[in-house]
Amino acid sequence: MELDNRKKRILQAIVNEYIDTIEPVSSGSLIEKYSLDCSSATVRNDMAELEKEGYLEKTHTSSGRIPSSKGYRFYVDKLLSKKNLTLSEIKYINSKLESRVDEMEELTKIATNTISEVTHYTTVSIEPNPGKQKIEEIKFILIGSRMLMAIILTETGTIKETIIKFDKDLNNEQVETLNIIFNNKLKGQYLSLINMPMEQYIMNEMAYRVDVIRPIINQITKLINQESRLYLKGANRALDNPEFKTGDLAKRFLGLLDRKDFIEDLLDNDEDFNVYIGNEENGLKDLSIVTFKNIVAGKDLGTIGIIGPTRMDYSKVISVLKYISKELNNNLGDGREEKNSG
Repeated sequence: MELDNRKKRILQAIVNEYIDTIEPVSSGSLIEKYSLDCSSATVRNDMAELEKEGYLEKTHTSSGRIPSSKGYRFYVDKLLSKKNLTLSEIKYINSKLESRVDEMEELTKIATNTISEVTHYTTVSIEPNPGKQKIEEIKFILIGSRMLMAIILTETGTIKETIIKFDKDLNNEQVETLNIIFNNKLKGQYLSLINMPMEQYIMNEMAYRVDVIRPIINQITKLINQESRLYLKGANRALDNPEFKTGDLAKRFLGLLDRKDFIEDLLDNDEDFNVYIGNEENGLKDLSIVTFKNIVAGKDLGTIGIIGPTRMDYSKVISVLKYISKELNNNLGDGREEKNSG
């Protein structure tokens, strides 16, 4: 059924009212608070139709209705309006984003912390997919006759370090040759190229035996893949929401935070923006996640996700995300870019 404008306004009013009050919404409260320009009987009939079509649900404890997952989905996709941030929120965000950082990846952590503090929801962020980051430089440093430190710098300013041990002695000349060969072959390439086939790729260019190259490839591959890419902030904030006063949803929420692979899969996509509305099928019953790709100065710094109940204040969350994204890009002209590139 295609919703007419009146039903859209009623659904929008119900979602807004329920987000504000967490109380089932009656036709009477809608007539009092929202300018619907129709009778109470008309509102009741439309609410019944919206319930029949799956946009609303009726609770057992009240004659009022609450939004369903389908109702929230329609609201987010079709009815969401911008919510202006307060002056104090803007000042707070700006003060946090003024922090100087040495690596651009720190910007995502700063943004994650700030979003959690302003929205009062749990916020997670994930680094860009390692395979999709380009290598700026690889440097090998001899720290013992049989031990190398490998340092990988990516275009986003991410630095990865690892120690590589060998069964035979290496000398400075060999290490310098490794630096030249690895940088010639890998600088400007995606990290995903560092895998076992690369072993033969580099071996074709040098006379060293495979027992020198293999440990390097193995350790760097392990370095790229082993680290947790998730950063979590404000885990307890979501528990302040009234929905979590009942143990069942709080337990599901805490269980979700433990499912790091599941969260990574949700965040690890190429979409700039997405809203996952909780339902039985997607494993997020009564929970929602808003994801936002953090692009600063044209560089992908990863994805930020905000986790909360389905009664999340989507308008507020999205407004905060967009404002922080805009400010990060604006602030990059204050010397931060030069600092990172120099």
